[in-house]
Amino acid sequence: MRAPVLIVLHSETSSAGRIGHMLVEKGVPLDIRRPCLGDDLPQTLAQHSGAAIFGGPMSANDPDDWIAREIDWIGVALKEEKPFLGICLGAQMLAKHLGGQVAPHPEGLVEIGYYPLTPTERGHDLGPWPDHVYHWHREGLTLPKGAERLATGDTFENQAFRYGSTAFGIQFHPEVTRLTMHRWGVIGAHRFVLPNAQDSRAHLDANLLHDHAVKGWLSRFLDRWLQAPA
Repeated sequence: MRAPVLIVLHSETSSAGRIGHMLVEKGVPLDIRRPCLGDDLPQTLAQHSGAAIFGGPMSANDPDDWIAREIDWIGVALKEEKPFLGICLGAQMLAKHLGGQVAPHPEGLVEIGYYPLTPTERGHDLGPWPDHVYHWHREGLTLPKGAERLATGDTFENQAFRYGSTAFGIQFHPEVTRLTMHRWGVIGAHRFVLPNAQDSRAHLDANLLHDHAVKGWLSRFLDRWLQAPA
């Protein structure tokens, strides 16, 4: 059996979703930790196949000590050149670690629902990409120095990027299943009135149209991510 992937989550009830299911199906166990609840992060990833930091309702700019420690810890994965994946908040943490900035849209727009995704020339080797992906965020990130933009969007320019050969950040949520979408739609219903947000029915309707392509892309991406040279 392969070494586990370290999964970093940000609430007591959150899960690795579809990414977790796919990794287990590919023979990769999960080591789930929640630093926000006091879990430690390893001093080395020598016993792990890689690490993934997921999303959460907090901001990478929040002053909590555990957020600063988590952002700083990303240096372990980068230094050891282990496969690293940041998803939404995790991507913003990666950007901050690399010297980028995280901030709201200048016009107050959000992405909550399905929005178009366009791969860049650099991103085509990770395709074919889905043409719409699921989002739930109010902040975006600047592209850090030395990083390559892999995909872009209409509202937030930086949707996916790579740093080196092993670290990736994605602003969207390919891990979200339809069941999770229902739960987020109840917990976060008050956010549907924000500028550019879509309502719950639009989320579910678009899921029927786009989820198959997202699922196929994610499986191919995880295979390539885990095989990234170290």
